Amino acid sequence: MTSPATAAHRCGHVAIVGRPSVGKSTLLNALVGEKISITSRKPQTTRHRITGILSDPDVQYVFVDTPGFQTLHRSRLNDRLNRAVRESLAEVDVVVVVLDAGRFNDADRAVLALCPARVPVVVALNKIDAVADKRSLLPRIAEIAKLREFAAIVPVSAERGTDLATLKREIARHLPESPALYPEDEITDRDERFLAAEFIREKIFRQLGDEVPYSTAVTIEGFVHDGALRRINATILVDKPGQRAILVGEGGARMKAIASAARTDMEKLFGGRVFLEVWVKVREGWSQSDAMLTRLGY
Repeated sequence: MTSPATAAHRCGHVAIVGRPSVGKSTLLNALVGEKISITSRKPQTTRHRITGILSDPDVQYVFVDTPGFQTLHRSRLNDRLNRAVRESLAEVDVVVVVLDAGRFNDADRAVLALCPARVPVVVALNKIDAVADKRSLLPRIAEIAKLREFAAIVPVSAERGTDLATLKREIARHLPESPALYPEDEITDRDERFLAAEFIREKIFRQLGDEVPYSTAVTIEGFVHDGALRRINATILVDKPGQRAILVGEGGARMKAIASAARTDMEKLFGGRVFLEVWVKVREGWSQSDAMLTRLGY
């Protein structure tokens, strides 16, 4: 790129894609500098496209975080999530494919196969902090480089912020010259209602076992500003009565813990007090219902 004194302003859309559990949402949050996309150690936590906006003096990056591309489990919900990935790839200026530095497999190859030939692809080789022998990164990079022509391959750690500046420079090189699309103080195009639902869903993923989180969805029934206070009423949908019992917990203890943790995140991001009420309702087969999935925004 040219020097900052003479550079034209650049702005464009950047898709962040990858298989489940490679750290896409963690990378988005690290790049934007705020928690706008939920994370957990469980795969397929992200279900929606999340736009994160980063405004530097000469570049505005419009990052699009996508669900992990699912190749193992088929359902109407997962079909819609995979469709969101494909649609994102068709509408961007640069694709960032996130790969795990410690493990590369056929699911990663399936994601790479989705990338359009006309769009520059930058690999973010993530989680290098977890690689004990850094010499093993060179053969991994060489292995990946043989698969197609990449704009760049950048080893990073989204968790620790390692080499994100290098990643940003490589992305910016391929963005079109354009004025900013958003005000410089905006960090996402999602509203507070959406973010509130996502924070609740994240705590479900973090506090429960493997089955129940994937059978839940969150809707915001009420969101009212009362001066500096936000009054939020949310409903968690589950497939089965037994899942409701697990989610609520003995004496409502687990539900209270989930709501408390979600409220803390909301207050930090929203910059004000939150009064949060959460209810749990059984809606059998919600993840297989096209009408319900459309209502939930999938």
